[in-house]
Formats: sequence, C-alpha cells, structure tokens
Amino acid sequence: MRAQIASTALLGIIEQAGLGVLTLAENLSREDLLRSRLTREEVSRQLRILTDSLAALPPELQRAMPEIDWPGWLRAGLQLMEPRGEACDDALWFAVESLTPALLLWLRVYRRNQPELFLMRA
Repeated sequence: MRAQIASTALLGIIEQAGLGVLTLAENLSREDLLRSRLTREEVSRQLRILTDSLAALPPELQRAMPEIDWPGWLRAGLQLMEPRGEACDDALWFAVESLTPALLLWLRVYRRNQPELFLMRA
C-alpha cells in the first residue's frame, strides 16, 4: 500500500516537473536556453527532480509503461550531472525538446488507459 502511495506521489512530482520544464523553455531556442543563466539553472533543477523521480519508480511500474524512454532518461540524468560542456548541453536540450514532451504525452495516455497506476490508495 505504501509503495502505491509513494509511486503515485512520484508520478505527480514527475508531471509537475515536466510541466515546469516545458513552461520555462517555451519558445526558447537552444541558444537562448543555454545562454540564459537563470532559466537554464531552473530548467536543469526541474530536470534533476524529474530524472531522480523517474529513477525512484519501482521496476514493476516502469514495466507497466514501456513506451517511456527509460534508458534515454537514465542517460540524460547522468549527462545532466556532468559539468557544463557539450554533453551536458546536448542532454539538456534533448530532455527539453524530446524526452519531456514525449514523457508527458505518454503519462496522459497511461492516466486515461491505466488509471489505477495514478490512484492514491491507502
């Protein structure tokens, strides 16, 4: 039961962080995002929350959502921890432009088709 509550809470954190990433980066080019110190820092912080929360989801929940790019998120999370440089910049932009929108899309699909994954039960 506690595992279900924790997983549901993590899914909520993931959705909120993903929405934060997309809101902050909306209409920004790669160059603008990388150049903007404050926006880049906050997007990076939201992505760290997102990657940490995704990694904390139980394996059975990850298996229930096979369309999510779990290996891509793992790689992005590792690259985002590196000092600023090309690998970190590429991971940041890939997460903003590709991984996060796809993740949020799939979470909406799963919420509609498998609502039990998102129910908080005690």
